[in-house]
Amino acid sequence: MSRNATRFQKVLMSWVYRGKEIFKPLNTGTIDEHVACIREYVANIFFYTKNSTTIMIDAGYNYDYLQEKMGWLGIDPQDIQYILITHQDTDHVGAIEADSNQLFSHARVYIGDIENRYLTGEVRRRVMNGWYKLPKVTIPNKKTLLHDGQVFEIDGIKIETILVPGHTWGHVVYLIDDEYLFAGDTIWFGADGGYSFINKLAEDNQLAVESLAKLEKILRQRELNPKIFTAHTGWADSLDFAFAHTDEVCNVNKPVKVHDPKAPYDAYDERDDTCESAVSMPLLPCNR
Repeated sequence: MSRNATRFQKVLMSWVYRGKEIFKPLNTGTIDEHVACIREYVANIFFYTKNSTTIMIDAGYNYDYLQEKMGWLGIDPQDIQYILITHQDTDHVGAIEADSNQLFSHARVYIGDIENRYLTGEVRRRVMNGWYKLPKVTIPNKKTLLHDGQVFEIDGIKIETILVPGHTWGHVVYLIDDEYLFAGDTIWFGADGGYSFINKLAEDNQLAVESLAKLEKILRQRELNPKIFTAHTGWADSLDFAFAHTDEVCNVNKPVKVHDPKAPYDAYDERDDTCESAVSMPLLPCNR
């Protein structure tokens, strides 16, 4: 269903969120010597490279220009052997769903064991305060199921899985080499810091808030200050900024709504995402 879901989101969600100053994805480009990203409408796919190994974090939409944009960054889809999935929404798994063009059919997919219950059909994904059920997702790749707190290595790259449920029941974030945190749809970065992600898209908003409090506690107790990457609102290099308002939810329906004036009017319009800009300069954190 990913191709139909991609079309649906591009048309309907573009209309729903246009002018609301909610989504502000990074354009395609590099962050530092290890991390690069690709823009697909309002979403970002990230790539972590070390020791000649490139790991893909999330798989975006079923998107026609993915291979082309990977080429802008010098990344060959055939070199992607490992894909970390934060959660199974179609803007995070589209390129590996059964009806995709199978660019990554050779890659092993890592996903949380609780999140995998959506893929088996044991649980249905619900949005819009629970009244709308999303279709079941099918991913044919070989999979490794991960549990909360699991630490493993891929070619000398240390990866820690941390369960952060709320947006989905099994959403995980990935802490890589203790320096990079890929947060998926757990945090929404506004102009004044991070909030719990968009209310209408969560399974349980209160659980999401509680999960972020737990995540912040883990990082601070271990005296870690990783770069934090979100799927839709850029990245930050400050824990204080990232967790500034995570006891609140990004509620787009409030009379005085959470928003970011730096967000584009229509984040689905990606005409400014070009090869020239992708290679011109590093992508800066949103807290500067």
